[in-house]
Amino acid sequence: MKRKRRKKNVLPGFGLTMGITTMYLSIIVLIPLSMVFIESSKLGWQGFIEVVTSDRVLHAYKISFLTAFSAALINAVFGLMIAWVLVRYSFPGKRLIDGLIDLPFALPTAVAGIALTTLYAEDGWIGQFFTLLNIKVAFTPLGITVALVFIGLPFVVRIIQPVLENIEKEVEEAASSLGATKKQIFTKVIFPELLPSLLTGFSLAFARGIGEYGSVIFIAGNMPMNTEIAPLMIMTKLEQFDYAGATAIAAVMLVVSFLCLIIINLLQKWSRKHEMQGE
Repeated sequence: MKRKRRKKNVLPGFGLTMGITTMYLSIIVLIPLSMVFIESSKLGWQGFIEVVTSDRVLHAYKISFLTAFSAALINAVFGLMIAWVLVRYSFPGKRLIDGLIDLPFALPTAVAGIALTTLYAEDGWIGQFFTLLNIKVAFTPLGITVALVFIGLPFVVRIIQPVLENIEKEVEEAASSLGATKKQIFTKVIFPELLPSLLTGFSLAFARGIGEYGSVIFIAGNMPMNTEIAPLMIMTKLEQFDYAGATAIAAVMLVVSFLCLIIINLLQKWSRKHEMQGE
């Protein structure tokens, strides 16, 4: 009997690649994250609770998570619309607009923060119009949300775009020939295909917003119990050489962020399963 020839893989075997992968992830991700919990454990359980449940820190958590969630939700809606326009329509300046989507990736966050503060201040180009409506943007939670919308938009657009491009138009034409309206085609045919990528973009924008620092501190104003964010509290602790307190705040943010991402991943899994059952 002739022995079956094993297919040669481009990369080395599973054992070696798995070992390299585990070592790399441990050095880059697991070990640094574990140090957060190791350093915060120096406070002891009672000291840890006192730090992370103080009124000022709790309010900072509230501001960080609410503004990050609001910004991610706004980006999910308008990011979908922008991706739809860029994929489905041709118009002058399309490539320019498509390139501008990636600008928050390349722009230093401090520059973005200064620019947004200048624009949305009470005497700024945009802020002066909000002032006429008695709406203050800069140095308020609304201003923080604006900054997070700015830095989080590319995550949603760039994830939805390739999925939208790969949707076969024949499916839409078949649905139309069967009498489906444009609204029904979008809600029953297109949107279920986009939902997993939309949730992914939302989760990435949300995660980026929670930890954002550079673009927020300028427009936030950093007023305690008003516009102070959790990353700023961590920096304040570090400047006071309170490393254990800083890592305690970071540990809570890490756990809550991880739980939020797990919930979103479960929703993605549910949406894919529901879609397969529908087929």
